[in-house]
Amino acid sequence: MGDDRTAPLTPAQRRSLEIVLALLAEERASVSSVVDRRAWKVHVEDSLTGLDVPELREARRIADVGAGAGFPGLVLAVVLPEAHVDLIESIGRKTAFITRAAEAANIPNATAITARAEDVARGESRESYDVVTARAVGRLSTLAELASPLLKANGLLIAWKGKRDEEEERQLERASTLLAMSPESILDVGHQAGSEHRHLHVIRKSAATPPNLPRKSGLAKKRPQG
Repeated sequence: MGDDRTAPLTPAQRRSLEIVLALLAEERASVSSVVDRRAWKVHVEDSLTGLDVPELREARRIADVGAGAGFPGLVLAVVLPEAHVDLIESIGRKTAFITRAAEAANIPNATAITARAEDVARGESRESYDVVTARAVGRLSTLAELASPLLKANGLLIAWKGKRDEEEERQLERASTLLAMSPESILDVGHQAGSEHRHLHVIRKSAATPPNLPRKSGLAKKRPQG
């Protein structure tokens, strides 16, 4: 099942994640396209690559944006029991699965929120997170825009992406001042993850949240900055 990426897991943590994957395999609501024997590598080992970023290990409040079926958020909640992880997802059947899985697998520090990230950032959780995670849910500039109003000063966005895209990276560079989000590093973790081209983009909140953020829900995806 694993290599060095599973090393941080205790037997109890491994069991919790096995329960999540078992529920995922039984789920009829179509929350993930990978539910077979590949799921451990594709979902769990891929999520664990985030631990290569030291500040994620130290974070106390994490927002997983576009959480989907709960990855990386549920995995991070299991391996970082001192952190509280909010899994933000606008599709109700997916947050229903996350809630059910967290209860069954005894992951009390994971909370599913049925909402768009922009709406969460307009509420009491604005600028309250140490780290925002996002796993392949949009362009880098879109993810940076969604993360900026959620993050505390100097907080980090960790974006799970596939093969590097030079134009996408340049777009983020052009938008960095507008979003107060500066690219910091790119980690090649393909040998550890479920995808040979997997990269983690680490992007730091570099200034105060711009007053125009968040924009109207959906605009960050439809008309990304940069």
